[in-house]
Amino acid sequence: MPFDINGGEFLIILLLAVVLVGPDRLPQYAAQLARLVKQARALATDAKSRVANELGPEVADVDWSKLDPRKYDPRRIVREALLDDGPLLGGAAPAAAAAAPAVAAEPQPASVALFDPEAT
Repeated sequence: MPFDINGGEFLIILLLAVVLVGPDRLPQYAAQLARLVKQARALATDAKSRVANELGPEVADVDWSKLDPRKYDPRRIVREALLDDGPLLGGAAPAAAAAAPAVAAEPQPASVALFDPEAT
């Protein structure tokens, strides 16, 4: 069940509905609820078909379960990014970076000082 209601809770709710609404009006409300559920399902299927038509066939193969925010785990994302075998910054290979020690370059003096008199 979508609301996580077990059988005993459902019976209590049903009994309360019979007592509060009354047995003479309960069939009318049940019919209205059934119509409302049918309309909601029709609107949902119509919305799905409209979205599919508007977005086109490119989106048909998208795995929407990967975009579920309940599955978002920042630790996993960082771990996967750190363990990724992609290129390093600067394009240096890991073996070359380990073999040659890094030498800091001397800072070059700027030829023109960046100053904006209107900004101060």
